[in-house]
Amino acid sequence: MNAFDLIQRAGRSLGNAKVRTVLTSLAIGVGAFTLTATLAAGNGIRDYTDRLISNNFDPAELIVGRDAEIENNGAPNSSPKEYDESVSSLTVGGDGSSLQVKQVTSEDVEELKKYDFVEQVRPNYQVQARYVTTPGNDKRYTLTLQAYNPGQKPELEAGKLPERGDIKNGTLLLPMSYVQLLGFKNAADAIGKEVSIATAQPFTEEALQEYFMNLQMGTMSGEESATPEPTEQLTTYKVAAVTKQGAASLSFAGLPIMLSNEDTGALYDFTTEGTQNHGKYVYVYVRVKGGEDEQKALDAKAELKEDGYYVQTSQDIQKTITQFVDVLQILVGVFGVITVVASVFGIINTMYISVLERTREIGLMKALGMRGRDVAWLFRIEAAWIGFLGGVIGAGIAYGVGTALNPWLTETLGLGEGNSILIFDFGQIAILILSLILVAIIAGWFPARKAAKLDPIEALRTE
Repeated sequence: MNAFDLIQRAGRSLGNAKVRTVLTSLAIGVGAFTLTATLAAGNGIRDYTDRLISNNFDPAELIVGRDAEIENNGAPNSSPKEYDESVSSLTVGGDGSSLQVKQVTSEDVEELKKYDFVEQVRPNYQVQARYVTTPGNDKRYTLTLQAYNPGQKPELEAGKLPERGDIKNGTLLLPMSYVQLLGFKNAADAIGKEVSIATAQPFTEEALQEYFMNLQMGTMSGEESATPEPTEQLTTYKVAAVTKQGAASLSFAGLPIMLSNEDTGALYDFTTEGTQNHGKYVYVYVRVKGGEDEQKALDAKAELKEDGYYVQTSQDIQKTITQFVDVLQILVGVFGVITVVASVFGIINTMYISVLERTREIGLMKALGMRGRDVAWLFRIEAAWIGFLGGVIGAGIAYGVGTALNPWLTETLGLGEGNSILIFDFGQIAILILSLILVAIIAGWFPARKAAKLDPIEALRTE
C-alpha cells in the first residue's frame, strides 16, 4: 500500500471519530498556541532591541574604561578597592550608596589616540549643570546635560541634525518637555532661539582650607564669614533641534539637553577645575577605523584588553539585553512544552482506544493481504494528522489573536510607530507544526506497534 493511500485512509478513519479527533487535536493545539505566541514575542522584542541598539550606539565605537565595572553586566560591585588617585565614588542609588570606579585619565586618552586602529576618542563628560532658562526669563528648571553622540538617532519634533558628525558649537538639542516651560509657543518656534545653561565652578580644597583657617582665626568680617557661594557661569546656546521621547530611547528619566562634544567639554573643564575629577572620566568612546566590521571591532577590543583596559562593544550590550529576553522566553516556552508533553498522553490514549475499537477491521485488512508494517504506518499517520491539526489550530489562533491585539499591545507598551511586540515568522511556525507532527508520530508509535502485531485470526474473532 503506497504512502498516498495510507494518508487518505488515515484521514477517513479520523473523520469517522470527528469529536474525539478534534478534542485530542485541541489538547496539542494549546501547546502550539503558547509556543507560537512565545516565538512571536521573542521576535518582536529582539527586533525592538536591534533598533534600540542601532539608534543609541555606534557599532564602530567601543566603550573603554579602566575599571572592571565597565564589563560588569550584573549588579554593581561596591566592595572597597585599593586606593588610587583615579578612583572616585559615584552615587548609584536613591539611598545614597556609592560605587567606587577607577577612571580614565587624560594621559589614558592621549595613549588611546596613539593606537593605529583608533579614529577618534570621545570622553564621556559628566557635567553637573545647575539650571536652564531663557534670557529675560525669571523661571529656572533643572536639567540633565549630555554630549551629543553622532552615533545616536534621536527622534525630532522640529529642526534637523547634521548627516554626519557632531552638532555645531554654540547650539543644543532641546527636549520637547522644555519647550512650553521656557516660553516657546511650540517646537518650531524654539528653533534658533536662545537658551541659557548655568554651571558652577566648585571650590578647590586649598580655597576651602584657607576660608576655614581665616574663619577660625577671626580675620574675616561678618560679611566675609558668610558661607561662600560657588562661581556661577551662564552660557547661552541656540536651539538647533527639538527632540521627543522616542520608542527606541534609552533615557527613561526624561531626555537630556545635548550640546556638542566641544561645548560639553568646556563646561566639564569649568565645573571640575581644581578638583580631583578634573581630566578624569568613567569611560570614553573609542571609534575604530572600519569598526562597522564586527571582526575589526573585536580585534581592537582584544588589543585594548591586553593593555589593561576594560571594553564593551554595542554587540556586548545587545547580548546583555537579549540574554534577559531569552531567559523570559524560555520560561514561558517551558509551559508550552509541558502542555505538548501532556497532550502526548492524550494522543497515546486516543490511538490505543482506536486500536481496540478497530481490532476486527485490522484483522480484515491483514486477511486481505495488508502487511503489518503498513498497518503500523496507518496508525502513525493518523497520529501525525492529529499533530498536524493541533499545530495548525493552535498556531492559527495565535496568529489571528496576535494580529488583532498587536496594535493595542504595541501602543500600551509605548513601543512607537514601526515596532511590533509580536512578529510572526511563518518559517518558525512551519518548523513548529512539523515538530508537533513528529511528536505525535512518536506518541502513536506503541499503539501502532500493537496494531501491527495483532494476529488476523484472533482479531477477526473479536466481538
